[in-house]
Formats: sequence, C-alpha cells, structure tokens
Amino acid sequence: MTRSRLTTLLTAALVLLAALVGAVAPAASAASTATPARSAPPAASAPTPRPVVMVGTGGVTWSDVSPAATPALWSLLQGGASASLTVRSVHSNTCPVDGWLTLSAGERAGDRDAGADSRPPCRALREPAADGVVPGWATYRRIAAGEDFDARLGLLGDELVRGGGCVRPIGPGAALAAATSAGTVTGYAPYDARTLRAQLAACRVTVVDVGTVRDPADVDPADEVRPSASRAAQVRAVDARVGQVLAAAPAGADVLVASLSDAGESERLRLAALRGPDVPPGTLESTSTRQSGLIQLADLTATVLARAGRPDPAGVSGNPLRVVPADDISAAAAADRLQGLIDYDQASHEVHSLVPPFFNGWVMVQILIYAFVAVVWRRRWGSEDTRLRLLRLVLRVAIIAAAVPVSTFLANLLPWWRVSSPMLAVVGSVGVFVAVISSIALLGPWRRSLFGPVAVVSAATMVVLAADVMTGSRLQLSSLMGLQPVVGGRFYGMGNVTFALFATATIMLCIAVADHFVRAGRRPVAVGAVSAIGLAAVVVDASPAWGSDFGGPPAFLPALAFFVLAVAGVRLTWRRALAIGGGTVLFLVAIGFADWLRPPESRSHLGRFVQTAMDGGAATIILRKGRQNWDILTGSTLTLLVPIGLVFIVYILARPTSWGSRALHRAYERAPLLRPGLISLLVLFLIGFAANDSGTAIPAVGATLALPLVIAISVRTLLDETRTADATTPATPATPRPPRPATPRTAPRSAAPPA
Repeated sequence: MTRSRLTTLLTAALVLLAALVGAVAPAASAASTATPARSAPPAASAPTPRPVVMVGTGGVTWSDVSPAATPALWSLLQGGASASLTVRSVHSNTCPVDGWLTLSAGERAGDRDAGADSRPPCRALREPAADGVVPGWATYRRIAAGEDFDARLGLLGDELVRGGGCVRPIGPGAALAAATSAGTVTGYAPYDARTLRAQLAACRVTVVDVGTVRDPADVDPADEVRPSASRAAQVRAVDARVGQVLAAAPAGADVLVASLSDAGESERLRLAALRGPDVPPGTLESTSTRQSGLIQLADLTATVLARAGRPDPAGVSGNPLRVVPADDISAAAAADRLQGLIDYDQASHEVHSLVPPFFNGWVMVQILIYAFVAVVWRRRWGSEDTRLRLLRLVLRVAIIAAAVPVSTFLANLLPWWRVSSPMLAVVGSVGVFVAVISSIALLGPWRRSLFGPVAVVSAATMVVLAADVMTGSRLQLSSLMGLQPVVGGRFYGMGNVTFALFATATIMLCIAVADHFVRAGRRPVAVGAVSAIGLAAVVVDASPAWGSDFGGPPAFLPALAFFVLAVAGVRLTWRRALAIGGGTVLFLVAIGFADWLRPPESRSHLGRFVQTAMDGGAATIILRKGRQNWDILTGSTLTLLVPIGLVFIVYILARPTSWGSRALHRAYERAPLLRPGLISLLVLFLIGFAANDSGTAIPAVGATLALPLVIAISVRTLLDETRTADATTPATPATPRPPRPATPRTAPRSAAPPA
C-alpha cells in the first residue's frame, strides 16, 4: 500500500464516516428517544390545550412520601406519573427564589451572582405590591444578564399571556414564576383554601405556591427562610395544601406538582409528579435527560407551555415531559416505583459527597504506586530472585490499578447506596469488579504476552463504557467517575471523564492489536483492525443517539489517524495533517447538522449548538467554555500540575532513557508501535485539554488508566528479558576446590631434639 493511497483512503474513510453518521444518526437518535411501545397515546406528548395547574413547593423528596403521612402526594404517585427532579440552578444548592426564577425563565437563574458566593444565604419570598409589581425584579434581571446561561426572566409569563391569554399566581413564589418580563403579575392572590376553587377557574393556567419545607438540621443560619416547625410537620402541611389543590382543580385539568428547591445546604433530587385525564400511572421522562424517572427543572417550564398550547418557545433549555405507563397499577407497584425514585436520590446524594475523597485517595494511591515503581527500577535490592518477585508484584499492582476506573462504573450494578456505610459499600463494590477484571487479565493464557493483560483491561474498559452509553448511561449515573444528577450538567452520553477513559482504553487496545498483527507480518490487517476499532469508537462517542459528545471527536479522530499512519509506516506531513484536520471538521459538521435536522425537542446539545451558531451565539459559548477551562486551570495548584505533567510526558517520550525510564525504552525496542501509540495518546490529551470546557479532566483522568498500563508493559519487558537471559545462559559447571596442603605436625616442646 503506497503512502499516497493510504492518505487518500484515510481521508475517504473520514468522509464516508461523516456521511454514514449523517444518514444514520437521525434515525438512530429518533429510535433511542422515541416513546416506547407501551408509552402513553399521542395525546400525552402533544395534548389538547386544557386547564393547567402548576403547584410548586420546595425541600420535599420522595423519601418524605408515604400513604399514611402524605396521602395527597402518595395519590399522585399511585394515580399519576412521577419522577425525581434535578433542581440545580446557578448555585450548588437551590434556594426557593432560585427555583421559582428558573421556572419563569426555563433556564438556570438565581438571586445571587454565581461568582460572588458558591453558597449564598437564601432570601425570603416576598409578595408583589398592590400594583402587581414583583419586588426585586430589576435586580433579578440584572443578575441573569450577567450569567452565562442566557436566562430570560418572564419567559413563562410572556408566553402564557400572549394573544390575550392569562396566568393566575397564588402565593409569593408563584408570582415570580408567572411574572412577565416587565416584572408584573395580574390577579395575584395569597394562598387561601376558601377561595381556591374560584382562583383556579379564573385562568387557563394557574401557578400555586403551597409553601416550602426547610430542614432545621440543614439550613444556613444566615438564611432569611427559616423553618417554622419540624421537617415532618412542614411536609404534612405541604401535603395538606396539595390535597386542597387537587380537590379544587377544574375538571379535566393537568396538575403538575414539583419541589423546586432544596431544604437547606444539601443538594438533593426532589419530587415531581403529573396528574391529568390522559396521564396513566407510570414514570415521567424527558429527552433532555434521556433517563426514565429523572427530569430537570427547565422541563417543567416546557411542559406547562406545551400543555397550555404554547410548545417549543425559544430560550427554554428543557423539553416537555412524557409518560412511560406502568405495567402494573397496584399499590405494590407504586411502592416499587417509589423505591426506584428514592434510589435515584440516595445514590446521587451519597456519591456526590464521596467523589472528592475518592479522587483524593485515588491520586495518593497512584502516587505511592509510581514511587514504588521508581524505587524498584532504580535500586537492585537483594538477589536477582528478590528483584524478579518485586517486578511481578509491580505488574500485578499496575493491572489492578488500571482496572479501578471501569470498576467504579460496574459498581452501580450493586445497590451500594442502600447500605448504612456507603463509603465502605462502594469501595467494596469497586473491589469486587477490580478483582474479577484483574484476575482475568493476570491469570488467563495471555498473561505472559507483552500486551495480554493490557489488552484485557483496555477492552473491558472500552466495552463497558460503550455498552453503557448505548443502553442509556445508567452505569455512569451517580458513579464515582461518572455523571452527577445533582449537578445537572449531563445525564447521558460521554462526559469528559468518561470520554478520557474510553478514548484512552481505545488507543491502548489499538496498540496491542496492531503490535500482534505487525509482529505476525500482517501489517495491512493491522491497519484495517486499528481503523475499524477506532472508527467504531468514534461513532459511539459522537453519535447523538449514544455518546453525544461534541468535544471528544476533535481530539479522538486526529489521535487515531496519526496512529493508523504510524501502523502503516507512513510519515506524517503537513499535507496529511491538514487532510486529517479537514476530515475531522467535516465529520463534526455532519453529525451536528444531522442532529439539527430533528425536531427541536429531540435534539441533543450537538443540534442545539448548530442552532445557536445559526443564531449568532456560537462565539459566546466558545468564550464561556474557554473561560471555564481557564478558571479551572488557575483555580488551584493541583490543576496547574496538569500542563506541567503534559510537558513532562512529552520529555519522557522524547528521551525514554532519562528519569529512570530505561524500561520504557526497552519496551519501545521490543514493540516499535508503542511509542507512536503513546504519542497519539498525547495528541488526544493535548487537544482534549484545549477543546473542552473542564478539559483539564481529560489528561488527568486518562493518565489514571494509561500510566498503570504503560508500567505493566515496561515491567513485562524486563521480566521477559530476564527469563530469556536465564534460558540462553549455559550452566557453569562447579569448579572443584583444590586440596588443602598438609600441615606438618609440630613436635611438642617436651620432646627431646633429634640427635
């Protein structure tokens, strides 16, 4: 295969891949987000406009609900559709004002600048003035204008009153949600059970504030919103008001009940439920999360507008809720649904507090591993047998360490969050899968191969993560290295951490496969195998139906293309580099445009970015991502170590005999494709670091998998060299010890001298 032909084939492969994704992605994405065969009838997703009652509270979770203590909320669970709700706004915890403002805008909003204080005290909700003006509205709009979320306060009110419509707010929080962009409401009334029926019949849409639960054990002492009673008493009071609203709602009305804020300083998933004439018992879902039973706050805004006959307004980041009917409508089935919703909350809450100690501990463990490896490589302790035992120990430790990242995802197959000690339970769950994967890698027939254990761990990581994103990202959700629902950044697909592990595992697997075929004298097969593995991984990562990753392919494709050229023995030139860059851009344009062709409510963030670019807002997003990356990079001393570490890796790759890396140099000599493979991995880290918001995570996390695998390869090289040397060195026969010369006896002093 000539070099020019290979370059042409690589470019054609990128073009073909882009065209293939462009043709297949809409159908695949539509299939992945379509209503299941047993979901609600078409009227559920596109209902005829009817009365809508939006009931808002705060601080209530599904663990507060039971048939005896909260009969009204239990009736919504048993007779309607329910979900856990992510209420994250502009701060780590959501105050009542933040939740109601986010409902108004359909986008994250709050009453404090996010940069001013990560956890500001919560202000009390205030009723509008007699002329209908909402207090503090000008301040809220100024704050929203200074944030990066482009929240348009008053969007809900503007859309509902357009064309002569009306919306009636009941309670101070409802006034924030129902206000127009001018900050005014019409027909405001405080909550009063005696006039509730008349108030609910006054307009087609009514927003009701039934009060907020504040946890006495969790509130900030500086909060203006203070608990008025015990938590249980507050929940019972909210439930009683919800029951009053359900009884007074107009016939045929849709009633949406949601807890819009946190109960204090702790971030938790909250409660949401929908009841209506076309809403069967079941679970709520949204295309914005792609998780059955998990929705976000902006979805409520989109749902109220859609059910009021005003679908798809510009500026709403959420999508209308849909219903997945339950197969069983019994009380026992409702209890099972409740347990599933509680699991969402408990897992997300427990893992959120475990992530920092896990990462800190994992970094310290890896530092100790690398220090131990450095000592073993530089010092020759004891006999040769002792050194060999230490090298075998290093190999085992490296493979075990490399199996940890994928095991953090597999741990979610076990309900560790239900155990009284979640930290011990999740560590034990991770340990179970680490033991399984490392045992397969170290005990199988491939254990003595140079790349055998590395290929097993890499393949396991790649397959598990690919299968997870292709089946809904449930293992990632609330995992130690995955997606955090309480943060509300991503709910499906490849986040930065997942991408870093997936892409690193793919390249390491490609190195192992290429080395096998090239060593067997089958270089064309090696080129084809690496191309197939790489292209499949890119499709999984970039497809809107699966990985939905816009920042990964710009790093993934060039890295893989460079390695394919190296496998083929083709030198990288500027012309070929430009061809790779052009193919990458074409690929991104194709998948983004394919996603944009779908209906707005079905688009992933790829299609939404294309629409934003068409609207002239692409520069704002790019600048925001760049600023976030810079803030993270300069935010602490630890993150500043990332670029320093990248420079150090470049130095090691350029001079493998320095800094005690002679073992790596020997591995290069034995497996010539290892060095270009690691260079392609470096390309992945560098571009991923620069092209993604929070891009510092990509090289940092990728290194937690790559470095142990590289150590394993280097140690295996030393062990094989030692075994080969022992086998080829002839045994030296023992040299007989010369006889000791006889020593003459000395006569005793008492003996007489000779004559």
